[in-house]
Amino acid sequence: MDPARLINPTFWTDPRPLAAGDPEVTAWCEGEPALDGHVLFQTSGSSGAPKWIALKKDALLLSAAVVNRHLGVTGDSCWGLSLPLHHVGGFGVAARSYEAASRMVRLGGKWNPAEFTAWIERHGVTHVSLVPTQVHDLVTGGHRGPACLRAIVVGGGRMEDALGQAARDLGWPVLASYGMTETGSQIATQALEVLDQPYQHAPLPLLDAWNARTDEDDRLHVGGAVLFSGSVVPEGRGLRWVPRVGEWHATGDRATVDGRWITPLGRLDAVVKILGELVDPESVEREVLALSAGRLSYGDIAIAAVPDERAGHRLVPVIAETAAGEATIAVLNAYNATAPGFRRLSEPVVVDALPLSELGKIRRAEVLGALLA
Repeated sequence: MDPARLINPTFWTDPRPLAAGDPEVTAWCEGEPALDGHVLFQTSGSSGAPKWIALKKDALLLSAAVVNRHLGVTGDSCWGLSLPLHHVGGFGVAARSYEAASRMVRLGGKWNPAEFTAWIERHGVTHVSLVPTQVHDLVTGGHRGPACLRAIVVGGGRMEDALGQAARDLGWPVLASYGMTETGSQIATQALEVLDQPYQHAPLPLLDAWNARTDEDDRLHVGGAVLFSGSVVPEGRGLRWVPRVGEWHATGDRATVDGRWITPLGRLDAVVKILGELVDPESVEREVLALSAGRLSYGDIAIAAVPDERAGHRLVPVIAETAAGEATIAVLNAYNATAPGFRRLSEPVVVDALPLSELGKIRRAEVLGALLA
């Protein structure tokens, strides 16, 4: 997809739908009147069957305006595009550039932290969106943040506090955020004012366009004018349009909500029972990462809940070969030494590499599938 198309006013007034990155789905959508004026994005499929999420162009521009105001973007700013345009994170960068009438430059070629740093300096990029694995590469390479850069919105997964602090210490102005395809981008993002404070991944302030609440299961419900219109789902060999119903969307995530502040707690469907106790394997994974004090990063290790006849499930650490070694075993042993029995880890499994999505998210269904094969 050509970024220039997305900063042209004719795109935003064109009623024809667009399925980002898929001409065949676009053609199907053109035959569905309810999808006029929409852009559709395919979900990552990290924990379920892929589907297409439809967002109105007006909603995407409203999201862009809210984010721009929150981050102090003006016509003199420059958005850096380093994420794929067919994902809502990359598309949102183009929408923000158009909304603010600011410059936008695209990072070409494969991801390379040294080239990324030079690109920021060369073009005077002020704002950019990254995923945690990209921040990890900048930190481990010892690259320093250019002075022109005002904000890095980190999305696509939680970034551990140690990594976030290390990035800020190197001059990278990282801001934690939370969002999903159904919301067209972020619904909660740290403010610029916290950049001179120690990095904390949560709680996060809700952006102006959003409301949030939880139910008795801690499931997060979100509502606002940017919320998706519905989904296009596979049906047999074809597709089917399923409109959203109601003002609130029940997400698949757990969270706590305190006024206008939200703390994401992980996926609702990730919770399993072990010896009669509810356990979130991703929360165990985060504990291990924190205990490693920076030696392990997201994408180095995944904790999978494998069915077990006696206990219900058992927790298996799956480690990328590049992160395997005595130091990692020491971290796992240290975790097990203090964890209650139902949260203890089984013997680790080493793999060549963990399966990751294009945006660096662990494909957990594939991890578990490989263990069960």
